[in-house]
Amino acid sequence: MKFIFEVHIREGHTAEEYADAWVRASEIIQQAPGARGTELHRKIGDPNTLIAIASWESKEQRDAMEGQHNPEVAAIIRSAAPFVDIKPIGEFEDPEWVVEPPRSSHGHESP
Repeated sequence: MKFIFEVHIREGHTAEEYADAWVRASEIIQQAPGARGTELHRKIGDPNTLIAIASWESKEQRDAMEGQHNPEVAAIIRSAAPFVDIKPIGEFEDPEWVVEPPRSSHGHESP
């Protein structure tokens, strides 16, 4: 499953400030059972809007991680709170429909 949220950087702050805290918290959270990685993307044309996508094996495992209070993660999140507004987009199942580009029958040829 994917947990997705949008991050708006407040005026006077930078995405890099938030990303620093996000990486530190994510490195701890990703040690939880069921964690499958997380990504932080900057919106094209709007450097103060980010989207975070956290992947989990199941909603139950993510909920279990949320239920375990980690004081270090809480402190990191509190430290970033003054310069961001976070809007949860939601929790999504793994994709039911996937279309990928066709594979080349030639592969990559050496020059």
